Amino acid sequence: MPLYEHVMIARQDLSNSQAEGLVEHFGAVLADNEGKLVDSEYWGVKTMAYKINKNRKGHYAFLRTDASAAAVQEMERLMRLHDDVMRVLTIKVDEHAEGPSVQMQKRDERDNRRERR
Repeated sequence: MPLYEHVMIARQDLSNSQAEGLVEHFGAVLADNEGKLVDSEYWGVKTMAYKINKNRKGHYAFLRTDASAAAVQEMERLMRLHDDVMRVLTIKVDEHAEGPSVQMQKRDERDNRRERR
């Protein structure tokens, strides 16, 4: 099955456990449609570059999935209908990267792409 990566932004007034519960809920939606949630990361509350629905901050979550296109479309449809979810970005990838995402890595562990001045 195709591999996908999703980034979801939820409203800032949710608790951390409610935001993580959204990830579990949408993972269950994938499982119901014969997909699989490979990995998920909760990135925490982050400040956005611009306001979305009068919110300056949001709970960010990252999902790696292995599901058919129909299962992903159903999950995205339900995310867009959910009142707590503000934005969703889905990208089809060839393979999932091993280990944590760049957002979760410490600054020292990241590759230095250029020398600091």
